Amino acid sequence: MGLVTLEDFAGCIGSAFDLDMGESSLPMTLSEARPLPESGFPGMRRSPFSLMFRSGSQVVLPQKLYRLKNGTLGNLEIFLVPVARDKEGIVYQAIFN
Repeated sequence: MGLVTLEDFAGCIGSAFDLDMGESSLPMTLSEARPLPESGFPGMRRSPFSLMFRSGSQVVLPQKLYRLKNGTLGNLEIFLVPVARDKEGIVYQAIFN
């Protein structure tokens, strides 16, 4: 995939994403896709946005670039940061500037 936009992910809210763990994968769900305030840099190729993914696992993965696969969007590499934990699992955020 080329340059991804908020519109690419908007239709995938609630969809499954498989995070590649090498020998196995970790199922995640895209729980939120929302725009971020414009920073006003001239020549920006896309508007900034945020994605929130939820994992049912209680194991916190480190922030880094992960390969994810989705039935609609295909294979993507996304930098994920753990931002919350609750009884249902871990929430990860990705920011696109």
